[in-house]
Amino acid sequence: MPYPYVLLSAAVSLDGYLDDTGPERLLLSGPADFDRVDDVRASVDAILVGAGTIRADNPRLLVNSPERRAARTAAGRPEYPLKVTVSATGDLNPGAQFWHTGGQKVVYTTPEGADRLRAAGIAADADVVALGASLDWRAVLEDLHDVRGVRRLMVEGGGTVHTQLLQQGLADEVQLALAPLFVGDPDAPRLFGPGAYQSGRLRLVETRQVGDVVLMRYEPTAPGTGAVASAADRHWLSLACDLARQCPPSSSAFSVGAVVVAADGAELARGHSRESDDPVVHAEEAALAKIDPADPRLPGATVYSSLEPCTHRASRPRPCARLILDAGVRRVVTAWREPDTFVTGADGVGALSAKGVDVVVLPEYEEAATAPNRHLLT
Repeated sequence: MPYPYVLLSAAVSLDGYLDDTGPERLLLSGPADFDRVDDVRASVDAILVGAGTIRADNPRLLVNSPERRAARTAAGRPEYPLKVTVSATGDLNPGAQFWHTGGQKVVYTTPEGADRLRAAGIAADADVVALGASLDWRAVLEDLHDVRGVRRLMVEGGGTVHTQLLQQGLADEVQLALAPLFVGDPDAPRLFGPGAYQSGRLRLVETRQVGDVVLMRYEPTAPGTGAVASAADRHWLSLACDLARQCPPSSSAFSVGAVVVAADGAELARGHSRESDDPVVHAEEAALAKIDPADPRLPGATVYSSLEPCTHRASRPRPCARLILDAGVRRVVTAWREPDTFVTGADGVGALSAKGVDVVVLPEYEEAATAPNRHLLT
Protein backbone atom coordinates (compact mmCIF):
# COMPACT_ATOMS: atom_id res chain seq x y z
CA MET A 1 0.00 0.00 0.00
CA PRO A 2 1.53 3.39 -0.95
CA TYR A 3 2.15 6.03 1.72
CA PRO A 4 2.59 9.80 1.57
CA TYR A 5 6.07 11.29 1.26
CA VAL A 6 6.97 11.84 4.93
CA LEU A 7 9.08 14.90 5.77
CA LEU A 8 10.31 15.27 9.37
CA SER A 9 10.90 18.88 10.38
CA ALA A 10 12.46 20.15 13.61
CA ALA A 11 14.65 22.84 15.14
CA VAL A 12 17.29 21.66 17.62
CA SER A 13 19.99 23.14 19.79
CA LEU A 14 23.64 22.38 19.16
CA ASP A 15 23.44 19.68 21.84
CA GLY A 16 20.37 18.05 20.31
CA TYR A 17 17.46 19.39 22.39
CA LEU A 18 14.02 20.46 21.17
CA ASP A 19 13.26 22.67 24.18
CA ASP A 20 14.35 23.42 27.70
CA THR A 21 12.40 22.68 30.90
CA GLY A 22 11.15 26.22 31.49
CA PRO A 23 7.45 27.14 31.51
CA GLU A 24 7.69 28.96 28.18
CA ARG A 25 8.57 27.32 24.87
CA LEU A 26 12.20 27.89 23.88
CA LEU A 27 12.33 29.55 20.47
CA LEU A 28 15.21 27.94 18.63
CA SER A 29 14.56 29.45 15.20
CA GLY A 30 14.56 33.06 14.08
CA PRO A 31 12.30 35.01 11.72
CA ALA A 32 14.04 33.78 8.56
CA ASP A 33 13.66 30.14 9.51
CA PHE A 34 10.05 30.61 10.61
CA ASP A 35 9.37 31.96 7.12
CA ARG A 36 11.12 28.95 5.59
CA VAL A 37 8.91 26.62 7.65
CA ASP A 38 5.87 28.56 6.51
CA ASP A 39 6.93 27.98 2.91
CA VAL A 40 7.32 24.25 3.53
CA ARG A 41 3.88 24.12 5.16
CA ALA A 42 2.39 25.80 2.12
CA SER A 43 3.86 23.06 -0.08
CA VAL A 44 2.40 20.04 1.74
CA ASP A 45 -1.00 18.38 1.89
CA ALA A 46 -1.00 17.74 5.64
CA ILE A 47 0.89 18.64 8.83
CA LEU A 48 1.15 16.15 11.71
CA VAL A 49 2.08 16.63 15.35
CA GLY A 50 1.81 14.27 18.28
CA ALA A 51 -0.58 14.76 21.18
CA GLY A 52 2.31 15.78 23.44
CA THR A 53 3.16 18.68 21.15
CA ILE A 54 -0.44 19.91 21.27
CA ARG A 55 -0.38 19.78 25.08
CA ALA A 56 3.05 21.39 25.47
CA ASP A 57 3.11 23.99 22.68
CA ASN A 58 -0.55 24.59 21.77
CA PRO A 59 0.40 25.11 18.08
CA ARG A 60 -1.86 26.55 15.39
CA LEU A 61 0.03 24.95 12.46
CA LEU A 62 -1.09 27.55 9.93
CA VAL A 63 0.28 28.90 6.68
CA ASN A 64 0.79 32.48 7.81
CA SER A 65 1.62 34.13 4.49
CA PRO A 66 -1.50 35.43 2.68
CA GLU A 67 0.36 35.14 -0.62
CA ARG A 68 1.14 31.47 -0.03
CA ARG A 69 -2.45 30.74 0.98
CA ALA A 70 -3.67 32.51 -2.15
CA ALA A 71 -1.30 30.43 -4.27
CA ARG A 72 -2.72 27.26 -2.74
CA THR A 73 -6.31 28.21 -3.49
CA ALA A 74 -5.38 29.36 -7.01
CA ALA A 75 -3.97 25.87 -7.58
CA GLY A 76 -7.25 24.30 -6.46
CA ARG A 77 -5.96 23.25 -3.03
CA PRO A 78 -7.42 24.06 0.40
CA GLU A 79 -6.23 27.32 1.92
CA TYR A 80 -4.57 25.39 4.75
CA PRO A 81 -3.09 21.88 4.82
CA LEU A 82 -4.98 19.17 6.67
CA LYS A 83 -3.96 19.11 10.36
CA VAL A 84 -3.29 15.67 11.83
CA THR A 85 -2.60 14.36 15.30
CA VAL A 86 -2.30 10.94 16.94
CA SER A 87 -3.40 10.10 20.49
CA ALA A 88 -3.91 6.63 21.93
CA THR A 89 -5.74 7.95 25.00
CA GLY A 90 -7.75 10.77 23.44
CA ASP A 91 -6.65 13.00 26.33
CA LEU A 92 -6.61 16.29 24.45
CA ASN A 93 -7.81 19.74 25.39
CA PRO A 94 -10.90 20.67 23.35
CA GLY A 95 -9.91 24.31 23.72
CA ALA A 96 -6.50 23.89 22.06
CA GLN A 97 -5.77 26.12 19.08
CA PHE A 98 -5.20 23.02 16.95
CA TRP A 99 -8.97 22.45 16.71
CA HIS A 100 -10.10 26.04 16.22
CA THR A 101 -7.75 27.45 13.59
CA GLY A 102 -7.02 26.56 9.97
CA GLY A 103 -8.94 24.09 7.87
CA GLN A 104 -9.80 20.41 8.26
CA LYS A 105 -8.44 18.23 11.07
CA VAL A 106 -8.18 14.51 11.76
CA VAL A 107 -7.13 12.64 14.89
CA TYR A 108 -6.12 8.97 14.86
CA THR A 109 -6.81 7.10 18.05
CA THR A 110 -8.07 3.88 19.67
CA PRO A 111 -11.75 3.02 20.29
CA GLU A 112 -11.38 4.14 23.91
CA GLY A 113 -9.67 7.34 22.81
CA ALA A 114 -12.43 7.98 20.27
CA ASP A 115 -15.06 7.75 23.00
CA ARG A 116 -13.14 10.25 25.10
CA LEU A 117 -12.70 12.67 22.20
CA ARG A 118 -16.38 12.51 21.30
CA ALA A 119 -17.37 13.05 24.94
CA ALA A 120 -15.15 16.14 24.98
CA GLY A 121 -16.86 17.50 21.86
CA ILE A 122 -13.73 17.30 19.70
CA ALA A 123 -15.55 15.20 17.11
CA ALA A 124 -17.45 18.36 16.18
CA ASP A 125 -14.18 20.00 15.12
CA ALA A 126 -12.24 17.05 13.68
CA ASP A 127 -12.64 13.70 12.00
CA VAL A 128 -11.99 11.09 14.71
CA VAL A 129 -10.60 7.81 13.32
CA ALA A 130 -10.31 4.77 15.62
CA LEU A 131 -7.69 2.47 14.08
CA GLY A 132 -7.67 -0.32 16.65
CA ALA A 133 -6.50 -1.23 20.12
CA SER A 134 -3.00 0.02 19.35
CA LEU A 135 -1.89 2.77 17.00
CA ASP A 136 -0.08 1.62 13.86
CA TRP A 137 1.87 4.24 11.91
CA ARG A 138 1.44 2.31 8.68
CA ALA A 139 -2.33 2.33 9.13
CA VAL A 140 -2.19 6.09 9.76
CA LEU A 141 -0.17 6.68 6.60
CA GLU A 142 -2.39 4.38 4.52
CA ASP A 143 -5.52 6.25 5.62
CA LEU A 144 -3.93 9.62 4.90
CA HIS A 145 -2.90 8.49 1.41
CA ASP A 146 -5.91 6.44 0.33
CA VAL A 147 -8.81 8.15 2.10
CA ARG A 148 -7.65 11.77 2.35
CA GLY A 149 -5.46 12.08 -0.72
CA VAL A 150 -2.36 13.19 1.18
CA ARG A 151 0.72 12.83 -0.99
CA ARG A 152 3.14 14.98 1.02
CA LEU A 153 3.08 14.95 4.82
CA MET A 154 5.08 17.32 7.04
CA VAL A 155 5.72 16.03 10.59
CA GLU A 156 6.55 18.78 13.08
CA GLY A 157 6.98 16.71 16.21
CA GLY A 158 7.47 15.86 18.81
CA GLY A 159 10.54 13.80 19.46
CA THR A 160 8.61 10.58 20.11
CA VAL A 161 6.81 10.82 16.77
CA HIS A 162 10.02 11.60 14.88
CA THR A 163 11.79 8.71 16.60
CA GLN A 164 9.06 6.18 15.85
CA LEU A 165 8.82 7.11 12.17
CA LEU A 166 12.58 6.88 11.70
CA GLN A 167 12.87 3.65 13.66
CA GLN A 168 10.16 2.06 11.52
CA GLY A 169 11.76 3.25 8.26
CA LEU A 170 8.80 5.47 7.37
CA ALA A 171 10.55 8.83 6.91
CA ASP A 172 11.56 10.03 3.43
CA GLU A 173 13.33 13.24 4.46
CA VAL A 174 14.64 14.95 7.59
CA GLN A 175 14.93 18.74 7.79
CA LEU A 176 16.87 20.01 10.80
CA ALA A 177 17.36 23.64 11.71
CA LEU A 178 20.44 23.75 13.96
CA ALA A 179 20.24 26.68 16.38
CA PRO A 180 23.42 28.35 17.73
CA LEU A 181 22.81 27.68 21.41
CA PHE A 182 23.09 24.97 24.06
CA VAL A 183 20.38 23.74 26.42
CA GLY A 184 22.49 21.49 28.62
CA ASP A 185 19.57 20.20 30.72
CA PRO A 186 19.43 16.37 30.79
CA ASP A 187 15.72 16.52 31.64
CA ALA A 188 14.88 18.57 28.53
CA PRO A 189 13.26 16.81 25.55
CA ARG A 190 15.60 15.51 22.88
CA LEU A 191 14.84 15.23 19.18
CA PHE A 192 15.48 11.48 18.90
CA GLY A 193 15.19 8.79 21.54
CA PRO A 194 17.05 5.50 22.00
CA GLY A 195 16.29 2.35 20.04
CA ALA A 196 17.00 0.54 16.79
CA TYR A 197 16.70 2.70 13.67
CA GLN A 198 15.82 1.28 10.23
CA SER A 199 16.78 4.45 8.38
CA GLY A 200 20.45 3.48 8.06
CA ARG A 201 23.05 6.12 7.26
CA LEU A 202 21.44 9.35 6.12
CA ARG A 203 22.56 11.16 2.99
CA LEU A 204 23.10 14.91 3.26
CA VAL A 205 21.32 16.58 0.34
CA GLU A 206 21.46 20.26 1.34
CA THR A 207 23.09 22.61 3.85
CA ARG A 208 22.40 26.33 3.94
CA GLN A 209 22.34 29.24 6.35
CA VAL A 210 18.91 30.63 7.20
CA GLY A 211 19.31 33.66 9.40
CA ASP A 212 21.41 32.53 12.35
CA VAL A 213 20.50 28.84 12.04
CA VAL A 214 21.83 26.19 9.66
CA LEU A 215 19.34 24.09 7.72
CA MET A 216 20.41 20.51 7.03
CA ARG A 217 18.33 18.22 4.81
CA TYR A 218 18.90 14.48 4.90
CA GLU A 219 17.43 11.49 3.10
CA PRO A 220 17.40 8.00 4.62
CA THR A 221 18.93 5.95 1.82
CA ALA A 222 20.44 2.80 3.30
CA PRO A 223 18.04 -0.13 2.95
CA GLY A 224 16.53 -1.98 5.87
CA THR A 225 17.68 -5.50 6.73
CA GLY A 226 15.87 -8.81 6.48
CA ALA A 227 12.16 -8.35 5.99
CA VAL A 228 12.29 -4.71 7.06
CA ALA A 229 11.87 -2.14 4.31
CA SER A 230 12.91 1.48 4.47
CA ALA A 231 11.07 4.49 3.09
CA ALA A 232 13.61 4.50 0.26
CA ASP A 233 12.67 0.89 -0.54
CA ARG A 234 9.04 1.87 -0.90
CA HIS A 235 9.90 4.82 -3.11
CA TRP A 236 12.01 2.81 -5.53
CA LEU A 237 9.66 -0.19 -5.65
CA SER A 238 6.76 2.13 -6.38
CA LEU A 239 8.79 3.56 -9.27
CA ALA A 240 9.46 0.03 -10.57
CA CYS A 241 5.71 -0.64 -10.54
CA ASP A 242 5.15 2.60 -12.46
CA LEU A 243 7.72 1.52 -15.04
CA ALA A 244 5.82 -1.74 -15.56
CA ARG A 245 2.94 0.30 -16.95
CA GLN A 246 5.23 1.59 -19.73
CA CYS A 247 5.75 -1.88 -21.20
CA PRO A 248 4.33 -2.53 -24.67
CA PRO A 249 1.34 -4.88 -24.23
CA SER A 250 1.91 -8.60 -24.63
CA SER A 251 -0.19 -11.74 -24.45
CA SER A 252 2.80 -13.99 -23.82
CA ALA A 253 4.99 -12.15 -21.27
CA PHE A 254 4.61 -10.14 -18.09
CA SER A 255 5.00 -6.37 -17.91
CA VAL A 256 7.71 -5.65 -15.36
CA GLY A 257 9.67 -2.59 -14.24
CA ALA A 258 13.05 -2.49 -12.51
CA VAL A 259 15.39 0.08 -10.96
CA VAL A 260 18.98 -0.43 -9.75
CA VAL A 261 19.94 1.87 -6.86
CA ALA A 262 23.37 2.29 -5.22
CA ALA A 263 23.82 2.11 -1.46
CA ASP A 264 24.13 5.91 -1.27
CA GLY A 265 20.69 6.32 -2.86
CA ALA A 266 21.89 7.16 -6.37
CA GLU A 267 19.87 5.63 -9.20
CA LEU A 268 22.20 3.62 -11.43
CA ALA A 269 19.70 2.53 -14.11
CA ARG A 270 16.11 1.65 -14.80
CA GLY A 271 14.38 -0.55 -17.33
CA HIS A 272 11.15 -2.27 -18.27
CA SER A 273 10.11 -5.30 -20.25
CA ARG A 274 10.23 -5.05 -24.05
CA GLU A 275 11.85 -1.61 -24.04
CA SER A 276 13.83 -0.25 -27.00
CA ASP A 277 11.86 -2.40 -29.43
CA ASP A 278 13.41 -5.60 -28.02
CA PRO A 279 10.39 -7.93 -27.77
CA VAL A 280 12.02 -10.34 -25.31
CA VAL A 281 14.17 -8.17 -23.02
CA HIS A 282 13.25 -8.37 -19.32
CA ALA A 283 13.18 -5.40 -16.96
CA GLU A 284 16.12 -6.39 -14.76
CA GLU A 285 18.10 -7.33 -17.84
CA ALA A 286 17.40 -3.97 -19.48
CA ALA A 287 18.41 -2.02 -16.37
CA LEU A 288 21.61 -4.00 -15.65
CA ALA A 289 22.71 -3.71 -19.29
CA LYS A 290 22.95 0.08 -18.85
CA ILE A 291 25.53 -0.23 -16.03
CA ASP A 292 29.25 -0.82 -16.51
CA PRO A 293 29.86 -4.35 -15.10
CA ALA A 294 32.99 -2.97 -13.43
CA ASP A 295 31.05 -0.28 -11.55
CA PRO A 296 32.22 -0.65 -7.92
CA ARG A 297 28.77 0.34 -6.67
CA LEU A 298 27.07 -2.82 -7.97
CA PRO A 299 27.88 -5.11 -5.01
CA GLY A 300 26.24 -2.65 -2.62
CA ALA A 301 23.31 -1.87 -4.89
CA THR A 302 19.69 -2.99 -4.65
CA VAL A 303 17.61 -4.20 -7.60
CA TYR A 304 13.96 -3.15 -7.29
CA SER A 305 11.67 -5.24 -9.52
CA SER A 306 7.89 -5.28 -9.67
CA LEU A 307 8.01 -9.07 -10.27
CA GLU A 308 10.46 -11.47 -8.67
CA PRO A 309 13.42 -12.10 -11.01
CA CYS A 310 12.93 -15.08 -13.30
CA THR A 311 14.83 -18.35 -12.96
CA HIS A 312 13.79 -19.91 -16.28
CA ARG A 313 13.36 -18.35 -19.72
CA ALA A 314 13.48 -19.55 -23.32
CA SER A 315 14.41 -16.26 -24.96
CA ARG A 316 17.88 -15.75 -23.40
CA PRO A 317 20.60 -18.09 -22.08
CA ARG A 318 20.66 -16.44 -18.63
CA PRO A 319 17.54 -15.69 -16.56
CA CYS A 320 17.35 -12.48 -14.56
CA ALA A 321 18.22 -14.12 -11.24
CA ARG A 322 21.46 -15.30 -12.82
CA LEU A 323 22.15 -11.84 -14.26
CA ILE A 324 21.74 -10.32 -10.80
CA LEU A 325 24.11 -12.85 -9.25
CA ASP A 326 26.68 -12.37 -12.02
CA ALA A 327 26.52 -8.59 -11.52
CA GLY A 328 27.43 -9.08 -7.86
CA VAL A 329 24.25 -7.44 -6.53
CA ARG A 330 23.46 -8.68 -3.03
CA ARG A 331 20.00 -7.24 -2.40
CA VAL A 332 16.65 -7.42 -4.22
CA VAL A 333 13.29 -5.87 -3.32
CA THR A 334 10.22 -7.10 -5.18
CA ALA A 335 6.45 -6.73 -5.02
CA TRP A 336 5.04 -9.88 -6.58
CA ARG A 337 5.90 -13.58 -6.61
CA GLU A 338 5.69 -15.02 -10.13
CA PRO A 339 2.51 -17.02 -10.74
CA ASP A 340 2.47 -20.29 -12.76
CA THR A 341 1.15 -18.51 -15.86
CA PHE A 342 4.20 -19.25 -18.02
CA VAL A 343 6.57 -21.20 -15.75
CA THR A 344 5.47 -23.74 -13.17
CA GLY A 345 7.18 -23.51 -9.81
CA ALA A 346 9.17 -20.35 -10.48
CA ASP A 347 11.12 -19.31 -7.38
CA GLY A 348 13.41 -16.38 -8.02
CA VAL A 349 13.27 -15.42 -4.35
CA GLY A 350 14.45 -18.87 -3.30
CA ALA A 351 17.17 -19.05 -5.95
CA LEU A 352 18.62 -15.69 -4.95
CA SER A 353 18.32 -16.30 -1.22
CA ALA A 354 20.14 -19.63 -1.60
CA LYS A 355 23.12 -17.70 -3.00
CA GLY A 356 23.20 -15.26 -0.10
CA VAL A 357 21.20 -12.43 -1.68
CA ASP A 358 19.00 -10.48 0.77
CA VAL A 359 15.51 -10.58 -0.78
CA VAL A 360 12.65 -8.47 0.57
CA VAL A 361 9.09 -8.99 -0.68
CA LEU A 362 6.63 -6.13 -0.11
CA PRO A 363 3.19 -7.62 -0.84
CA GLU A 364 1.47 -4.28 -0.27
CA TYR A 365 2.72 -3.34 -3.75
CA GLU A 366 1.44 -6.53 -5.41
CA GLU A 367 -1.73 -4.83 -6.65
CA ALA A 368 0.31 -2.12 -8.39
CA ALA A 369 2.61 -4.75 -9.90
CA THR A 370 -0.21 -6.93 -11.21
CA ALA A 371 -2.30 -4.06 -12.62
CA PRO A 372 -0.64 -4.05 -16.10
CA ASN A 373 -0.80 -7.86 -16.18
CA ARG A 374 -4.44 -8.52 -15.31
CA HIS A 375 -5.23 -9.71 -18.84
CA LEU A 376 -2.77 -12.57 -18.26
CA LEU A 377 -4.22 -13.64 -14.93
CA THR A 378 -7.89 -14.18 -15.76
